[in-house]
Amino acid sequence: MSIYISANDAVKVVKSGDRVYLQAAAAAPTVLANALTERASELRNVEICHLHIEGEARYANPELAESFHVNSFFIGANVRHTLKAGNGSYTPVFLSELPHLFRKNVLPLDVAFIHVSPPDRHGYCSLGVSIEATVAAIENAKLVVAQVNPNMPRTFGDGILHVSEIDYLVEVDVPIYGHEPEPFTVEEEKIGGYIASLIDDRSTLQMGIGSIPNAALSKLTNHKDIGLHTEMFSDGVIDLIEKDVINCNYKGTLRGRVLATFLIGSKRLYDFVNDNPFIEMKESSMVNDTARIRKNPKMVAINSAIEVDVTGQVCADSIGPKMYSGVGGQMDFIRGASLSPGGKAIIALPSITKRGESRIVPFLKQGAGVVTTRAHIHHVITENGIADLYGKTLKQRVSEMVRIAHPNHQESIERAYFEMINKM
Repeated sequence: MSIYISANDAVKVVKSGDRVYLQAAAAAPTVLANALTERASELRNVEICHLHIEGEARYANPELAESFHVNSFFIGANVRHTLKAGNGSYTPVFLSELPHLFRKNVLPLDVAFIHVSPPDRHGYCSLGVSIEATVAAIENAKLVVAQVNPNMPRTFGDGILHVSEIDYLVEVDVPIYGHEPEPFTVEEEKIGGYIASLIDDRSTLQMGIGSIPNAALSKLTNHKDIGLHTEMFSDGVIDLIEKDVINCNYKGTLRGRVLATFLIGSKRLYDFVNDNPFIEMKESSMVNDTARIRKNPKMVAINSAIEVDVTGQVCADSIGPKMYSGVGGQMDFIRGASLSPGGKAIIALPSITKRGESRIVPFLKQGAGVVTTRAHIHHVITENGIADLYGKTLKQRVSEMVRIAHPNHQESIERAYFEMINKM
């Protein structure tokens, strides 16, 4: 029998030495996390684990290192400092496999903090905008504590759970974390156009958040019968769904429905998905399963990177040895798209950083992680064009990649690569 109590009382279930999982992204249960942080003086060695979460993360304050240690499965800006400060760690894992860490008891969970819609007249709540590994966490945690929020959209799929599966309920009334769409830069507009040129009618798309995916989506208004099978999506899909451009009629997995595992966007997005059966929210072990992704004909995976070398090696999780984000689901979808009939695996990024440094490089920085190998990538896109790497030799790849680098860097990139190769 679930019990409604205050946040301060609910977090008393956490003991020293416990491992606590927080629901991810826009569904971050911040009220509970902040209440737990208030108990710092009473606790020691509590591990708080999660994917990227929105909002504040008071428990990540290095001054509380004796009380809390952050274990990130995908590193967000609000906890990135913990790795250098020593009160945080990073666990590399494909998003498709994260639920298995809990189900196989590789990472036993003591408590799960979740964020749900109010129960309906039958007693069922919804995990709303973020499913990812939360279902597995609920199934395997000894105790489940939920903040219950009337602002959480009710979504269909794996996130429906009965109040009897929750030990303690905490009523809150706070906005769901969101991002408003931002205007495209000239470079992003060009990249979006190049991406759209590779998308055929009846393709199925995967993309992330940000201006580049939204720029690409804005170019698809004349396309037909597009599907959506994606780790996450944002506001850019709404107009296309309403215009019947995205109708999912030719998908191979869950035909006739949009498939995702989490969402981040504006209030317009959250209102759109609320009680909308066209949107199916499933666990990441299903959404990011390469075997299911590849069943979609013409699957197009659109991902980004921190830097890409001239042979096609993709660093997407670190700046040199400094961890920046995580492996996430990039490889799940890149591989799935590569194996799909007519599929395309795309990495899209601006050619230079805000400081003017090239993101197309002769060699990855020392210590950089290779998230996606040179054998997996089909296309790399910058504002300067499309590099087609599939089936190309290393020498041919260098020519393709140099061509899409920023003109100010093209000559030096090519020279640096061949000088190093000739020294071997």
